[in-house]
Amino acid sequence: MVKISLQIVFIVFFCIIGYLIALDRFDSGYFAVFGAGLGVILAFMVIILEQKAAKCSLGTLIGAGLGAMAGLIIANLFLFILLPELVQSKRLDLFIYVILNASFLYLGLGQGIKRGKKFDLSGRKSFTCSSEESAEPKILDTSVIIDGRIADLCKTGFIEGTVMLPQFVLHELQRIADSSDSMKRTRGRRGLDILKKIQKQVDVNVQIIEDDFPKIKEVDAKLVALAKKIFGKLVTNDYNLNKVAELQGVRVLNINQLAIALRPVVLPGEIIKVSIVKEGKEGGQGIAYLDDGTMVVVGKAIKHLGKSVNISVTSVLQTTAGRMIFAVLKEDFSNEHLYLKR
Repeated sequence: MVKISLQIVFIVFFCIIGYLIALDRFDSGYFAVFGAGLGVILAFMVIILEQKAAKCSLGTLIGAGLGAMAGLIIANLFLFILLPELVQSKRLDLFIYVILNASFLYLGLGQGIKRGKKFDLSGRKSFTCSSEESAEPKILDTSVIIDGRIADLCKTGFIEGTVMLPQFVLHELQRIADSSDSMKRTRGRRGLDILKKIQKQVDVNVQIIEDDFPKIKEVDAKLVALAKKIFGKLVTNDYNLNKVAELQGVRVLNINQLAIALRPVVLPGEIIKVSIVKEGKEGGQGIAYLDDGTMVVVGKAIKHLGKSVNISVTSVLQTTAGRMIFAVLKEDFSNEHLYLKR
């Protein structure tokens, strides 16, 4: 109630000030009423800004303040140099003054807010002039947290900048962890453990972000909206989210794509050692797997089931589902070449 009363007094004060300034400036009742209306509008704008500022981080507020100050200083430098030469009319003088100040104030606020979001005032890593400050924030989605590989990736130092954890993602993880389904419950608890592991890493700056989008119901849609708002990159392993985000101009770091890119190159003719773990679809074939999960189809290898053998790669096939390697036993490859030489 006290706050509402103060807001009413504030609006009335701006209304009176606007009326008096316009009356003094133009000596006209019409412009005086216009000035009073403009004062009321400005008062409402200040109140709305105050409510929005309450939800912003300290770094954002500092950035906005510095940006606004710089914008106004630049605008008035222009006015000081240009106004005496360009304008003679009192009304035109005021018009140019308002337009220039408003324009540079808007530009300063926009740039200040954008830069201010990168300030970390948590006490862990404040105002460091490193590459981390200039790096885009990375926003984690639910799937990549549950996956778990992101913790090891952060540990290596390949993830630069602040790792953003939206509050609505935390809520989704908690909901999954509290699920009646045992599998979902296990996945949710694993995700929470991974987050705790990431937070304990000294070289990783994890920041929980409160921004939410009540009108958007889907968590994936909220993630895309947040990435666009803070100019961040979305870290995920969800194929559909990846495509939707890219369509909307959001940059994506896909863990699965990174894993595929880092797979060791295997060339035809290369000799490698694998363990035959099961029978293939065709008669006599054996199936093995590389350390990264790539399936290897080995001809005439069923007799070596459960054993480690040396094989020679004959071809590599890249499919939408992943990579497949076809090979033969090393002795069969050697015998074939010996036959061809004869």
